[in-house]
Amino acid sequence: MSETPPEPVNRILRVASAAFAVVFALLVASAVTGPVAQFAVSLGLVGEGTTGLQVLRTLLQFVGFLAAVVGYLAITDQWALVGVSRPTLREAGLVLGGGLVLFAFQYGALFVLGEVGLTTGQNQAVVPAGDPVTYYLTMIAVSLLVVGPVEEALFRGAVQGGLRQAFDAAPAILLASLMFGLVHLPSVSGTPGQRWAYVAVVVVLGAVLGVLYDRTGNVLVPGLAHGVYNAVIYVVLLAQSL
Repeated sequence: MSETPPEPVNRILRVASAAFAVVFALLVASAVTGPVAQFAVSLGLVGEGTTGLQVLRTLLQFVGFLAAVVGYLAITDQWALVGVSRPTLREAGLVLGGGLVLFAFQYGALFVLGEVGLTTGQNQAVVPAGDPVTYYLTMIAVSLLVVGPVEEALFRGAVQGGLRQAFDAAPAILLASLMFGLVHLPSVSGTPGQRWAYVAVVVVLGAVLGVLYDRTGNVLVPGLAHGVYNAVIYVVLLAQSL
């Protein structure tokens, strides 16, 4: 029987494993998204610079993330890291409440930053390539059904779940949230200060999602709360575009 490594070593290994899960997901998503999207364009299924291509690339990215999560759990034989069950009535309340809290916090943070003369960068996921109405309507559904659940399976399940094997709740949630924030950095436009301000806000949002997972053990709770949060943002953008 293999011996458990000393606690400091175990923590280093868990952080390295969590980082590997994130890098692995990014590599798989990149390997899937570009070639398949280009193939779809070559077949005439979608056109360059269209809403269809933008949505397809988003879907392919998260298909890659999901494949990477499954692969990571299979390679490490840690299926229990991603707890999934039908949400209870209480958990459904946490989903709705959590999504609204995330939305309120973001706008509160933007207000506070604005009061001291700071702004955040802009995530390119909210910038439509084609018709904004079609894009925002589509992304409401994609956020709820794909983006939120898959991203949380990665960051709250595989990453935070793995870290939780070696750390108490607070450091595990913080480390997972830091990785979550840093992954968003390349997709944010603006000055360096604006981009890092965006990352800081995302880290706090990730911590809220991390608490939801730690308290429930059901990745669908932060996953759907994340989806609700994103969907509300697209609803606001949709209303502004009409």
